[in-house]
Amino acid sequence: SVQLRVSLWDFYLMFGNIQQQSRPDHVTIRNFQGIYLSPQQAKALLNVLQQNVQQYETAFGEIRLEPKGETSIVQ
Repeated sequence: SVQLRVSLWDFYLMFGNIQQQSRPDHVTIRNFQGIYLSPQQAKALLNVLQQNVQQYETAFGEIRLEPKGETSIVQ
């Protein structure tokens, strides 16, 4: 799980793990690490990710995103 928070000065990515679910309608996420990126660093990361996703899709085919259903959990 990754949460993204944006402000005028930075981007903050908070990484977490989804914990064991006791109920299907309740999700608990344990946050464990966060990083701050300047807007310039965030854009550089975007460019690197785009390049790598394009290379991956060239080698292995299109990455398809699952359609969101009523019971899907956002991760």
